[in-house]
Amino acid sequence: MNLILFGPPAAGKGTQAKRLVETRQMVQLSTGDMLRAAIASGSDLGKRVEGIMQRGDLVSDEIVIELIESRLPEAEAAGGAIFDGFPRTLAQAEALDVMLKGRGRQIDLVIRLKVDDEALKQRIAGRFAESGRPDDNPESFGVRLGAYNAQTAPLLPYYRGQGKLVEVDGMGAIDAVAAGIDAAMDAAR
Repeated sequence: MNLILFGPPAAGKGTQAKRLVETRQMVQLSTGDMLRAAIASGSDLGKRVEGIMQRGDLVSDEIVIELIESRLPEAEAAGGAIFDGFPRTLAQAEALDVMLKGRGRQIDLVIRLKVDDEALKQRIAGRFAESGRPDDNPESFGVRLGAYNAQTAPLLPYYRGQGKLVEVDGMGAIDAVAAGIDAAMDAAR
């Protein structure tokens, strides 16, 4: 099963994806994690994206698609992928559909974690204080949330039109959110 976890920054996508990796042996394809790893490695790609991420801007579609495509064989071998932080735009969603179709695959389910913007701001302030991640500073977060609302939220009708969108309340406890995700996945099988 190929699954997209959909929601704004700090909605809990990463937490839930890690749980699914453990419980369902899926492969998490987190563009944020992949980009942070590229920065930490000091690679040319890492140097190119570091400033972009620190400003809170979105990395180009070409770079993100290249990262995703490089990990698809691993996901296929495991029986499915959790797309976390991708796609973010309609162009990325369409590119993902074409990429997967060329491999005889598709997106099976899109789970939207519904959360409140004010609660997200509180979450991100705590996460920044705890981890110090440069892309979690309040200014960058405001830019990222604005980019999500302007560019990514319009993907909802795209996936709803394909009959793949399920909404889960992302404001509950981690276990309650997990139960909602599990129920949606089991119903989609």
